[in-house]
Amino acid sequence: MKKRIVSTLLCAAMAGAVMAGCGNHTSVSEQIQDGVEREADTAEADEENGSEDEEAEGEGKVLNIYCWNNEFQSRMEKHYPGYVKTDDTTGMIGDITVKWDITQNEGNLYQNHLDAALLRQADAKPDDKIDLFLVEADNAVKYVDSKSTMALTELGITGEDLSEQYQYTKDIATDSYGVLKGVSWQGCPGVFFYNREAAKEVLGSDDPAEVQKAVSDWETFKATAETLKEAGYSIVSSVNDTYRVYSTNAASKWVDNGKIQIDENIMKWVNDSKELVDAGETGTHPLWSDEWKQGFYPEGKVFGYFGPAWLVNFSMEADKEGSIGNAGGWGATEGPQGFFWGGTWICAAAGTDNTDLVKDIILQMTTNQDVMKGIAEEADDFVNNKTVMEAMAKDTSYSSKVLGGQNPISIYCAGVDALDLSNLSEYDQGCNEEFQSAMKDYFEGKVSLEEALERFYTAVESKYPRLSH
Repeated sequence: MKKRIVSTLLCAAMAGAVMAGCGNHTSVSEQIQDGVEREADTAEADEENGSEDEEAEGEGKVLNIYCWNNEFQSRMEKHYPGYVKTDDTTGMIGDITVKWDITQNEGNLYQNHLDAALLRQADAKPDDKIDLFLVEADNAVKYVDSKSTMALTELGITGEDLSEQYQYTKDIATDSYGVLKGVSWQGCPGVFFYNREAAKEVLGSDDPAEVQKAVSDWETFKATAETLKEAGYSIVSSVNDTYRVYSTNAASKWVDNGKIQIDENIMKWVNDSKELVDAGETGTHPLWSDEWKQGFYPEGKVFGYFGPAWLVNFSMEADKEGSIGNAGGWGATEGPQGFFWGGTWICAAAGTDNTDLVKDIILQMTTNQDVMKGIAEEADDFVNNKTVMEAMAKDTSYSSKVLGGQNPISIYCAGVDALDLSNLSEYDQGCNEEFQSAMKDYFEGKVSLEEALERFYTAVESKYPRLSH
């Protein structure tokens, strides 16, 4: 009983701090601590007066983790100290059962499932409460700006604990009051992955420095696309491959004071992409489609893809016989501009009854340097720790099989510190998806640019009725 009342006070203190517009971590902590102390005093007084009360409960016996795939689950199984896998959806940490609630995110299913569970959180039985849940860059603002996530300071996690993490990963999970409410074990700076055999055939070399000269800026990129077309290659599989590079480098938010705005760098993507499509130098198919995936194999005749480490390691079929990745046939170079794409953030759910374990999981999986290095070596992931990444960048014994023995970490590191995420907003996912969808018919010559833009505005305003253009 005591613990339930304390949890209620904790949530109330957090909500009060947010409503007051307070971004000071210490003041939030003080409010919660005051509530805890007042509840303890009240409980003692009740007991002295003969009131019946239950014994204070300990940590919960079930840890519920919500996510959309098994990536974090596999990281926990392999790297969290003391984790024991029992089956595909459960594990044990000491005497606590870990339950993985995994819902695929196609059609927004994961967010819908998570949102419904968060609405039930206050009334859920202890063993049914969400303890941890994962969010992506595109929807992080939605969750960290809500009451469903705990400030990490409330778990006792300090700025010093997270000092080795890349700043942009913290910016993404910081709410509008300056409170950090999520952390990631990975960084996702993007590079240009190129087909080594195609580079040797068309450019005369597959050395990253030489290939970089051919894609160093967008004008050079377009000139190289023409050269590749003559040799039978598309420079990228689809115009959508370049989208994240342009959008990450936008100078303004999608929405300002309720008005939808299209940054000039995103319009540059439209113009540059239209040129490539009209010249027959790339396609218009969506990411993840069968047509897009054809370039993972030599016969697909695609020169390159833009993406972070997770793309080439987990999404380009490197585990399948005959693919370019399986043969170690990709290389990595910087490309025209630095960018980032994706990533996964761990959030502590407000109302969790496993605060000690939640804190330890976050610290072990995002700050323990041995764990960080283990993830990087085992999965070729770019991890969220400057010291580990800088050391591995200089380590001549480390290499990526998918990248033909190349150590790409210095290339990832080159752009990660310069990333500026100040323009993130809760509308990013919807706007990015609707914009790319609306432009497809324009690229294919089926509608005018004006018609495509009107389709975009209509779709976004339907999704977010409070917005206009």
